[in-house]
Amino acid sequence: MRAHHAHAAKALDVQVEPGAEFWGWAGRTLGAPACTATGVPAWLRLVSAPEDKASGKLWDGALDAQHAFGDLDGHRPALLAVHDAVDDGIAYRAELSVRVDDPVLSDDPILQHEAQLPDSWWNDLAGTLEKVAATGTGRVAVRQQYIERAIPEFVGIPAPAVSCWTTAHADVHWANFTEPLRLLDWEGWGTAPEGFDAATLYAYSLLQPDTAARVRATFPVLGSPAGLAAEATVCAQLLQTVARGDNLILEGPLRNWADELRRR
Repeated sequence: MRAHHAHAAKALDVQVEPGAEFWGWAGRTLGAPACTATGVPAWLRLVSAPEDKASGKLWDGALDAQHAFGDLDGHRPALLAVHDAVDDGIAYRAELSVRVDDPVLSDDPILQHEAQLPDSWWNDLAGTLEKVAATGTGRVAVRQQYIERAIPEFVGIPAPAVSCWTTAHADVHWANFTEPLRLLDWEGWGTAPEGFDAATLYAYSLLQPDTAARVRATFPVLGSPAGLAAEATVCAQLLQTVARGDNLILEGPLRNWADELRRR
């Protein structure tokens, strides 16, 4: 990966800064700060996959997002360039993006302390997700078949009808935010039930009641009939991860949320 990262840097005419590299899950990605030939701070991320699997939603997420959204008024790191290569049956995609120097708000997707954020941040978030939701796409983040199967199994209610499908970032959690607002990680975006991003952020805020309440206040779709399908879908998704041994700290709050959804 390091050799291919260096090759991509040369191909894209950027200089990688020494001493800082960030590995993704199972060594699938490698990112590092860099500078373009004109001195613009950038981020060079390399992702790898078997050549026959180097396509589809996750592979093309960042590139598709750039075409669909641009930089979202500065709230999304713009993609500057892409370089593809194949070596010995492995495909490599290098994505050169505008560098975000502000730290993420949390090292964990689950918020471990109350978020102390200005009203302007919440307003920017609401406006950004509204623009995302209004953007048409053929990409799919959540499938109807999953909703029909997972909600009865994990929430214990029939799958609510989806009154409106909108476009979602689909991974809105606290490790994907900075302040000022930047929303990171656009691999999995696509259509989902209305309110899906708000419900996801609420789920990851459940340990912090003040922040969870602020999420609900910012996104009034939560608690409404229109948002029921999204809330039940997100609750089912995370309870499914609990069943697999992940996110165990959220189990109690998620089960309380499921109880609330069953009463609606």
